Amino acid sequence: MTYQYLMVEKDDRGFARVQFNRPKQLNALCQGMLDELRAVLTGFENDDGVRAVVLTGSERAFAAGADISELMDFSAVDARRHFDNPSWRAIENFRKPIIAAVRGLALGGGLELVMQCDMVVVSDDVSLGLPEVTLGVIPGAGGTQRLPGIVGKPLAMEMILNGRTLNADEAINFGLANYACPGDEVLDKAQALAVDLAKRPPLAVEVGKECVNAALDETLVHGLSTEQRLFHFLFATEDRAEGFKAFVEKRKPQWSGK
Repeated sequence: MTYQYLMVEKDDRGFARVQFNRPKQLNALCQGMLDELRAVLTGFENDDGVRAVVLTGSERAFAAGADISELMDFSAVDARRHFDNPSWRAIENFRKPIIAAVRGLALGGGLELVMQCDMVVVSDDVSLGLPEVTLGVIPGAGGTQRLPGIVGKPLAMEMILNGRTLNADEAINFGLANYACPGDEVLDKAQALAVDLAKRPPLAVEVGKECVNAALDETLVHGLSTEQRLFHFLFATEDRAEGFKAFVEKRKPQWSGK
């Protein structure tokens, strides 16, 4: 089967590779791409030939965030329908392990997807961040809830409130990645992990993943609800409109606090 926004390939060593395929847009996450990802993962759920998935992007970007052009005219209701959507949680809800192979940029929604993955390999020139504040909004696909549990509150505050990005060494030190390596080795390393996982007892791997995720979910459910409510609210503000408009017009935004 062919896809508009993804490249999908099964490997006979027991895993599948899924690649975001909008390189000219730095793999900006449009709804069509997310829907395709959800469909692909759903298809792999009961495929015994796929015991792990490697998720990757292009050389310049894993995914540089949500597609701003798609969000420009969103109302608060539109934002809720778009982000409070099962497609944004397809990775987390997938029973089998997913390994992110990240080169270049993983920003905004891109990093939010990375944080849902079970293992992460990054390139030595990677840039990880949640810069939504520069657009007058906050992360809307789980970033405010997942990041503090990984890197701790102080750094999460700096990343979310001030748009700080992390490099490869910082990603390792703060627990956002398992391994860092040269860019041309990232995919091979991620695939080697997938091969190892494919050799493990599949039920034990699936149950292990479920149990680890369960350790985080009890407070996450409430936190995601709070995040969604406040994220949707921001789509009714003048600053959100100004942030998006300034981004498209390639100028500095003028914040009004309204």
